[in-house]
Amino acid sequence: MGLFDSLRRKRRAGTLRGASGDDTRHLEEWAAARRGVEAYVEPRTTVTETTIVLVAHDGEWTRRRIGSLDAAQNFGRKRGIPVYEVAKIGYPKRMREYTQRQKRAQG
Repeated sequence: MGLFDSLRRKRRAGTLRGASGDDTRHLEEWAAARRGVEAYVEPRTTVTETTIVLVAHDGEWTRRRIGSLDAAQNFGRKRGIPVYEVAKIGYPKRMREYTQRQKRAQG
């Protein structure tokens, strides 16, 4: 065993962390506390499971894991939130602008 072998993370198929009750609770609370919320679903990758980005009217956003595109659509339907696929339409401009404002405020 090499010196750094114990530090190296070895991923096996199916070992990515899926969505949890805490993820869903965070999304529900976040959406309820803001107006004009839209959902943007990010597809699963080799590194992360399917995620959903909620974006408020002012561009503030949050990201959490969600079970699947169907789960994201159900989440949106139950709460009256429109759901879009990032791979098809991209992220909204207000989200990028919000992130830039936050970076300027911190720097």
